[in-house]
Amino acid sequence: MNVEKTIEDYLEAILMIRERQGYVRSIDVADHLKVTKPSVTYSTKRLKEKGYLTSDHAGMLILTDEGLAIAEKTYTKHKILTQFFTQLGVDPDVAMEDACKIEHDLSDETFRALCRHAKLEIKD
Repeated sequence: MNVEKTIEDYLEAILMIRERQGYVRSIDVADHLKVTKPSVTYSTKRLKEKGYLTSDHAGMLILTDEGLAIAEKTYTKHKILTQFFTQLGVDPDVAMEDACKIEHDLSDETFRALCRHAKLEIKD
């Protein structure tokens, strides 16, 4: 499944926010991604059209099963890459930032090889 980086960023952000506070509003996504509310409105409309996202009667954002699968895959890469980089001695903030930069471009094959090499567990 080839998904755009922006879509992955939004889905991952929605998952992270949901895990942190139990619900997700558009403003939460805007704050998390440091983008404008109109940008979130446009992007969430696209995500809904693609079937990755819905919203409830109160306007809370809800990942569909397909959206959740993409978000979890991206977020798992993010967490494991951050862990790997910090184990190498990289400052945790830098490790998190670098993981975010490469999580979208790293192939599944290379990611699995990195996990095997670092003896890090991944859920498939």
